[in-house]
Amino acid sequence: MSEEIHIQFTRFSAFYSPLIATIAGGFLKEEGLQPKHSNAPVGQSAIDGVVAGTVHVCQSAPSQGFGLLEKGQTPPAVHFAQINEKDGFFLTARAADPDFSWDKLKGKHVLVDHGGQPLAMFKYACHKRGLDYKAINALDVPSAQMDGAFRRGQGDYIHQQGPAPQQLEHDGAGHVVASVGEAIGPCAFSSLAASREWLATDMARRFMRAYRKARAWLIATPAAKVAETESAFFPEIDRAVLASTIAYYQKLGCWTPHVEITRPAFEVALDVFQHSGLITKRHRYEDVVATPPDAA
Repeated sequence: MSEEIHIQFTRFSAFYSPLIATIAGGFLKEEGLQPKHSNAPVGQSAIDGVVAGTVHVCQSAPSQGFGLLEKGQTPPAVHFAQINEKDGFFLTARAADPDFSWDKLKGKHVLVDHGGQPLAMFKYACHKRGLDYKAINALDVPSAQMDGAFRRGQGDYIHQQGPAPQQLEHDGAGHVVASVGEAIGPCAFSSLAASREWLATDMARRFMRAYRKARAWLIATPAAKVAETESAFFPEIDRAVLASTIAYYQKLGCWTPHVEITRPAFEVALDVFQHSGLITKRHRYEDVVATPPDAA
């Protein structure tokens, strides 16, 4: 008799393939778990579902805990495993530029995703590459409208998460020239979160066993095969584009073999948010991160 497990995504894209593959590849079913997945309702956080008890596991980010900690409050959920250990956004230009360097953005119009973490990471990537963020003309277009604006001729560059950049390349509308993740290196970017109570359950242990297997499979499997397995989750995305996106992320190394959110990766996330002035102090690892449930 299988048991239902409710999983919620904050954003749904191929970047979160470690979690998607856990569902799509049948790894949860092997553990007697019947996955039901959803996307967080507009204006709500997936963490809200965890707090309400309607969601067992959600896709989130360790930085989600920073806001409450800044107010002196304890976050109601903890982040127990990483999904991505690198930022998954890319910079796309209108034309191919094999000699691209970040200083080429000076004075240029860039459609920058102004979401909290994406923008903080982009600013930090500029800093790491020796570019003053204020030297670029950042265009604030709502995330959902950025792609259309770029296709209509607005901006010299666009900052997006996969598969949008790969779709632009596929359509001949742009060329990926840089990776934010490459500029920053390993950091606690996106994660799995749950309540501390749930992490002590047998369901959590079974979930973790499935997740570890799915992650190992994702790293070892050719991108085209992964795309085939996940294609039903992305009916609107060309299969070649999906495969190309997965290949980009495999090469980037954001899906590392270890599932733990490491202290060094967490420290980099603090660096990023401190640089952008989004936190006033360095928060404790233990207040945000928990060890994965024992999947033995």
